[in-house]
Amino acid sequence: MAKYPSRIICLTEESVETLYLLGESSRIVGISAFVERPAGAKKTHPIVTTFTHSNSDKILAQNPDLVLGFSDIQKDIAKDLIGQGLNVWISNQRSLAEILDYILQLGAVVGADAEARALILQLENKIAATQKLVAGKKRPKIYFEEWDGPMISAILWVAQLIELCGGEYIFPEKAKGKMAKDRFTESSEIIEKNPDIILACWCGKKFEPNSLKSRPGWGRISAVKDNKVFELDPAIFLQPGPAPILSGIDILLDIFHP
Repeated sequence: MAKYPSRIICLTEESVETLYLLGESSRIVGISAFVERPAGAKKTHPIVTTFTHSNSDKILAQNPDLVLGFSDIQKDIAKDLIGQGLNVWISNQRSLAEILDYILQLGAVVGADAEARALILQLENKIAATQKLVAGKKRPKIYFEEWDGPMISAILWVAQLIELCGGEYIFPEKAKGKMAKDRFTESSEIIEKNPDIILACWCGKKFEPNSLKSRPGWGRISAVKDNKVFELDPAIFLQPGPAPILSGIDILLDIFHP
């Protein structure tokens, strides 16, 4: 008899949080070391991978019937696991709309269609309420930094979230790039754009505000002069799942429109 996957490995955190929100966490048999949401996930499920490297022996030991991952960065992990006979789904959602599509698709994969549609409706309602809330408000210019060397600016869903919350993202065209190299930027570009607020969300290491503020010429940037440089949690903003909408919106609203 046909059945839905019951032993799922999650190589990234958005699949973990989504499965929990769908009431399907019992299907998870292995997760990434970087999973932070929900808080108790790492105490509940074995850790079998990081973001760029996995332990295939640990994964195979869990006898999974599906492996979930994200982006071209995990293509080598996927290739290795496919070569060992596993079913692997690497999604590539980059926008807020594609995040909602991902939730719908994952719900279908585990037989939780109704729960997925309910979650999507909740997220869509929050998006709509935010649009009404910021309508007519002054829009500060925002720079978002994902990494410092090279400087990598916001991925599309983050740029869209900034615009949704009443900010004006200074590199909208870069955000459309599919690859990280498409979002590389230079100090001169940021100084010229002169953002009112800087959001730092360094993926994989602690943000160093003094390092950013002391960059040559950055003392002329309004955000630095006005001390409007904020650190954001990568587990919320760099997760292409529910977290940016569920939690990220409230954080950005507090910063942009206190």
